[in-house]
Amino acid sequence: QVQLVESGGGLVQPGGSLRLSCESSRSIFSSNIMGWYRQAPGKQRELVATMTSGGTTTYGDPVKGRFTISRDNAKNTAKNTVSLEMTSLKPEDTAVYYCKLVTSTAVYWGQGTQVTVSS
Repeated sequence: QVQLVESGGGLVQPGGSLRLSCESSRSIFSSNIMGWYRQAPGKQRELVATMTSGGTTTYGDPVKGRFTISRDNAKNTAKNTVSLEMTSLKPEDTAVYYCKLVTSTAVYWGQGTQVTVSS
């Protein structure tokens, strides 16, 4: 079993920046995908960004050019981490952001962290 813990959410003004981080409870050495999804009130959960353990990235159209995903898969660490640097934030980016880990055998979700973009 793997737990994912997100951090970094909060309130930010339009045009501002925020950084989210997600840490796994143990290191995953096999091929995997870590990333971020978000869900706004009354809407379906949608892709924000993912990165494979090999470094391939995928971004949702609404965030391309504004958000950047990165990972730390160093084998000398006890955990896998994924971060999301969010810039030029818009009110429509307001949502609960969830961290996701996909391995060859299971899918894990974090509890979510709220991001609110408002003046």
